[in-house]
Amino acid sequence: MKAVVLQKFIEVFGDDKDANVYFAPGRVNLIGEHTDYNGGHVFPCALTIGTYGVARKREDNKLRFYSMNFENLGVIESSLDDLKPYPEADWTNYPKGVIWAFGQKGMTVPCGMDILLNGNIPNGSGLSSSASVEVLTGFILRDLFGFEVTNQDLALIGQFSENKYNKVNCGIMDQFAIAMGKENNAIFLDTADLSYEYAPIKLEGAKIVIACSNKKRGLGDSKYNERRFECETALRELQQVTKVATLGDLNEKSFDQYKNIIKSDVRMKRAKHAVYENQRTIKAVEALKANDIKLFGELMNASHVSLRDDYEVTGIELDTLVEEAWKVEGVIGSRMTGAGFGGCTVSIVKDEAIDTFIEQVGKAYEAKIGYAADFYVVEIGNGPMKL
Repeated sequence: MKAVVLQKFIEVFGDDKDANVYFAPGRVNLIGEHTDYNGGHVFPCALTIGTYGVARKREDNKLRFYSMNFENLGVIESSLDDLKPYPEADWTNYPKGVIWAFGQKGMTVPCGMDILLNGNIPNGSGLSSSASVEVLTGFILRDLFGFEVTNQDLALIGQFSENKYNKVNCGIMDQFAIAMGKENNAIFLDTADLSYEYAPIKLEGAKIVIACSNKKRGLGDSKYNERRFECETALRELQQVTKVATLGDLNEKSFDQYKNIIKSDVRMKRAKHAVYENQRTIKAVEALKANDIKLFGELMNASHVSLRDDYEVTGIELDTLVEEAWKVEGVIGSRMTGAGFGGCTVSIVKDEAIDTFIEQVGKAYEAKIGYAADFYVVEIGNGPMKL
């Protein structure tokens, strides 16, 4: 891939003098969905697929962006003197947002850049292509300009840029999983205080399979911000009767004790998901440590049911993929992953069942939905790097 992106950089920008090549992964969350902005735990891992970038400094303030994934858009030009988000700037609002965020944190980018990107994460899949671009941009800025920031800082700056610049009220999970990724490990992250531990993923005789629904969605125009608001409102109601800083501070028993203070059935269901999903995530990591992959799979399944019934973020596409997966012998667990409303499912499938899984689920999905899903057998990789 390094040779491919460098060759394209020469085609687009004339030569590759002083250009460097970088990579940031995508991520998949194994369990712990819509808990990251509710002060709960998440359990994501970085993937070996992600975003490749070529970048070099310019001698003026111009920013020139090119994506091999959106070649029809050509070179999109901008300037350090005008770092505002514009609809016509399209995908470049993500790297521009990170450049802006560095400036907000007192690290002003001193000169323009030529940047080319090529991602092998399916666009709109929910595997965090936007967060991958954000972390990659931060990593490039650190390398080119010598800013003193840690990988954890890169995650926080990426989240800040998405919240404040691109106006998507995301939690920290995506950027953190990408910036802090470690091969063959998932990250057990407490989003309330950013304490974390690496947990080895030992799937003897099984693999992680991603099914992409190919239903495109944009986070900003989904119901993501609405769900977040519903949870924040429910939390304020609960705080009238119990001292909690986040929904993640409650367990099933304490939530059931106080839930009647929530004045809306819809908000009660949203808060219930946040509380129960957090507890499921804690139990899932314990199961993994005890080598109980069967229980881990059962908790994944329960997570999907909660996301479908209490949080209502799945939809017919994701439900079809998961429900068909559950019918296949050799599937240990399956659930939607990411924000929902389209995107992907994640399944743990025994090696001998993978071909059957892809064929059977794929056929049933296309028959019901009318178009095909794509399947990826994935591996867990490291965080961002210079190639």
